[in-house]
Amino acid sequence: MKRISILVLLVTVASVITFQSLGKGKQNPPPDKYSNILVLVGRMLAEGHFSPQPIDDQFSAKVFDRYIDELDPEKNILLKSDVESLQKKFGTRIDDELNGAPVLFVKEASVIFKKRMLESELVYKKILLTPFSFTKSEEAQLDGDQLKYPLSLSEREERWRQKLKYLTLERLAEGIELQKNTKNKTTPKSELELEKEAREKVEKIMSRTFERLRLKFNENDQFNLFVNTITTTMDPHSEFMPPVDKRYFDEEMSGQFFGIGATLQYDDGNIKITSVVTGSPAYKSGQIQNGDVILKVGQGAEEPVDLTGFMTTDAVKLIRGKKDSEVRLTIRKLDGTIKVVSLIRDRIVQDEAYARSAIVNENGRKIGYIYLPDFYADFENPNGRRCYTDVSAELDKLKKEGIDGLVFDLRNNGGGSLYDVVQMAGLFIAEGPIVQVKDRERSASVLRDRDRTIHYDGPMIVMVNEFSASASEIFAAAIQDYGRGVIIGSTSTYGKGTVQRNIGLDPQYGFSTTNAELGTVKLTLQKFYRVNGGSTQLKGVTPDVIIPDNLEYMKIREKDTKESLPWDQIPKSPYITWTPSYNLDSIKQISQQRIDQDTIFQLIRQTASYLSQQNNKLYNLQMQEYVKSQEKLRTAVKRLDSIQQGREFLKVRPLSGEENRWSTDAPKQERFERWIKSLQKDIYIDQGVKILNDIFNQSKGYAKRA
Repeated sequence: MKRISILVLLVTVASVITFQSLGKGKQNPPPDKYSNILVLVGRMLAEGHFSPQPIDDQFSAKVFDRYIDELDPEKNILLKSDVESLQKKFGTRIDDELNGAPVLFVKEASVIFKKRMLESELVYKKILLTPFSFTKSEEAQLDGDQLKYPLSLSEREERWRQKLKYLTLERLAEGIELQKNTKNKTTPKSELELEKEAREKVEKIMSRTFERLRLKFNENDQFNLFVNTITTTMDPHSEFMPPVDKRYFDEEMSGQFFGIGATLQYDDGNIKITSVVTGSPAYKSGQIQNGDVILKVGQGAEEPVDLTGFMTTDAVKLIRGKKDSEVRLTIRKLDGTIKVVSLIRDRIVQDEAYARSAIVNENGRKIGYIYLPDFYADFENPNGRRCYTDVSAELDKLKKEGIDGLVFDLRNNGGGSLYDVVQMAGLFIAEGPIVQVKDRERSASVLRDRDRTIHYDGPMIVMVNEFSASASEIFAAAIQDYGRGVIIGSTSTYGKGTVQRNIGLDPQYGFSTTNAELGTVKLTLQKFYRVNGGSTQLKGVTPDVIIPDNLEYMKIREKDTKESLPWDQIPKSPYITWTPSYNLDSIKQISQQRIDQDTIFQLIRQTASYLSQQNNKLYNLQMQEYVKSQEKLRTAVKRLDSIQQGREFLKVRPLSGEENRWSTDAPKQERFERWIKSLQKDIYIDQGVKILNDIFNQSKGYAKRA
């Protein structure tokens, strides 16, 4: 299976947790920091997790396999003998380390890995000195999930040769295609020259890759990876976060942070500034411009950290920090000069991370559109920003516009605050249960909307896809169970039906803090269930109207993840359904017929099916065959583009008075205008609008409760 990362945010819920042994009696914590963390994590998993696996030799074996796989996912660094040696010594010992035994596994694994990493670095450099020939028929398996660890140094070297050859082939084909399409009078380069350039590009990539490995391969990073492997073996959403990662998580959830106010981008090995927020510390300094490259980051008077080999996320974590604290940036200006700029961090608000709305004009009607990227909430600030109040405000603005219907977009929304999703669902129904939540010992509790006010009672569409998870699924499920709107999207949502809470590793304060010095565990404590009794775990929410998309056949949902908790169901919670003025079965039939007959969706379905078939195929290392396969893909994409370009764009506009809402911040205004333009071309929003038209055609009035 291809490795595709997905951000699935936690659903927070107030909950009382009691740990039978943690912090009780005269237990002395292990003197070693790492041992202390492992003991606390082990007991927390055993005593607090919703459905804990026994922490025994069998659990140890699972953690061992997962950790080694995290170290060497492509199986081109470690040898089989290395893995077997470590397995013999530590394969059934990790549970002992969780119970207080000395922490030895990570340290010994790191020594072996570092040795093999240095060997592999010499191997790739040697291989790239010799030109590749792409005339011979040859196939290679490059998917680590399909490979076993190499038996010998020569087998490992062959594995590297195949990988490097394929990477070179990709860039050589690009170079040949670019030269063919370049209309200039310069003498064309030979294939040998282009092949050499391709190898040089690959060498550059590998150099940076190994540089990142060396920089990230320190004792703390490896231990943190190990602890996180332990927690995710219990279930995919129980995670260990060291303090810096927890702070970053909170910032992403709140939509605001303390930093310098600059957007960063990884560009050819550099961390480059692409925009500066008006009024931010970077803007006020007058010393930071677009295109500047950040070379080093220093915290106050501390020695600065060299960013060579760093990815953007790692750089961001260093630059952000506490309010009013100093950060020193060593930057290279566009003219090549190097200078150190001292900045004082301040609050930065990420407006693009909040709910936004627009108007679609269609057939003389106004359709409101709301985009919600996350169910965000500022948990550290009682008066901080929340998605529920923001969506309520956007609805008020749309109602003033006189909208006839609403499209509510939860595509790619990974979840967030449980409190907010309950309140938000209540904006669309009079009152009643929204979701049921159950822990491992108690019967399910029902979270209800108790406000009889309906904030919006018109027809609505809820858009979801395979990345709509957690709180998004609660909202979509509630709307569907009540019959309050029509759910449209891919065959199912992500399928995350578990509830997590952040618990700091600090028994002294009764695990009440979420920002402990030793780190924080995002622990799975509960499962949530629809009001009809079924869980969204594994199965997700099946939309009323299925719309094909390019990722449909990819194995990226909860059901495709190891150690996921099972689906189950509990008794339903009594609720009163909405009685719409349209026939849902008829709407589903009309919509599905239209989508099935649509050439662009036919092509999307065909392309998605074709791509899924390529997942586990061997990689062809012959130029002729590679070009053929790429041409086939390009042809499909071109067809897709040509069909799409022939369509009329949706008439989408900002809300009245918001056309120039970011006029004081040019980059932000530009991004806002690009967003509006992207909505005009969105074929899925177009289908949502068409389904609303189907509803209008059936309805003389709208919605009454039974």
